[in-house]
Amino acid sequence: MSRLPLDGMLVVSIDQAVAAPLAARHLGDLGARVVKVERPDGGDFARHFDTAVNGLASHFVWLNRGKESVALDLKSADGRDVLDRLLARADVFLHNLGPSAVERLGFGAGVLTAQHPRLVVCTMSGYGSTGPYRDKRAYDLLVQSEAALVSVTGTPEHPAKAGIPVADIAAGMYAATNILGALLHRERFGAGCAFEVTMFDALVEWMGHPVYATDHTGTNPPRVGLSHPVISPYDAYPAADGHEIVLGIQNDREWARLAADVLHRPDLVEDPAYATNVARVRNREQVDAVVGAAIAQLDIDAAVAALDAAHIANARLNTVVDLLDHPQLAARDRWRTVATPAGPVRALRSAVEPMGESPMGAVPALGEHTDDVLQWLGFSADDIARLRASGAVA
Repeated sequence: MSRLPLDGMLVVSIDQAVAAPLAARHLGDLGARVVKVERPDGGDFARHFDTAVNGLASHFVWLNRGKESVALDLKSADGRDVLDRLLARADVFLHNLGPSAVERLGFGAGVLTAQHPRLVVCTMSGYGSTGPYRDKRAYDLLVQSEAALVSVTGTPEHPAKAGIPVADIAAGMYAATNILGALLHRERFGAGCAFEVTMFDALVEWMGHPVYATDHTGTNPPRVGLSHPVISPYDAYPAADGHEIVLGIQNDREWARLAADVLHRPDLVEDPAYATNVARVRNREQVDAVVGAAIAQLDIDAAVAALDAAHIANARLNTVVDLLDHPQLAARDRWRTVATPAGPVRALRSAVEPMGESPMGAVPALGEHTDDVLQWLGFSADDIARLRASGAVA
């Protein structure tokens, strides 16, 4: 079995919710040992979002497999001493406590990089350590709203947030990739570094197309549901059996194939009302009516087959239930089983595995690994008993 890129590296993560746990899990998928430091009184609050996975929270199961959970009271001197010892051995310190909170505990980035010059410190927050929003609370919906994503998502009548926590996910991905860059920098040049990742900055970067378009036109992009403001046809069309198929015709050559081979209307290839994308956008309603009428004559399988045969990009408008049994996931062997405190559950493998299959470690119970980690740090049985009695660890 090939070695994973981060084999032998230690990531200490004080994280909760989505963004930082996702970043830490990606590092674990690449072979790092991830020690997740949690509060003794309930731990990561994502543990309690729901009880969908055999009594466990779906967010927590998704984001925390393969980690070791250590329950520390960081308000106590003993708890902070344990964290000090962990950080002395760590390659990466990742947290989303917020800039002010971590500084009050004595683990600010400046302090840590002075004490541990090879340490990579990643601070995650909603808006960052500077600016008027520095201390503003930030949850995914709120950041989606501040970053204007909600303004371009939904229908003309109703704005909508994305159905998954995209601000958190964006921040988590930027954190993971930049931690990897910082580790490479350390290996090449000998020094660690500290940086911050914010949900707001990450999501604003993802807003690139509407940001640049609006900056140069002065016009807010419209909300168009599944449609597209400058491409037609581009929408979901009901098939005869009630399922829907999604089309996104990207160029006039593709339109010509759709018109001739699927709509059976070769006359539309040269018709000036349909021949170019600009014309189709201008005449969107009649284009949608023509496409919709043709798709409505076919059941979903026949529609997909006809579109595929014509080399027309298409997708089924799946539900999450449909996704669970998606044939592409089965063909690419994307499912595994992981252990949890509530028994084994099905889990998706890491989306990218450059050095072979990533480890699929168990989802930890709160504080499950506290004693093991303390022993590894050199604490005796008497020390551990004292720490437990004082409430510093759990």
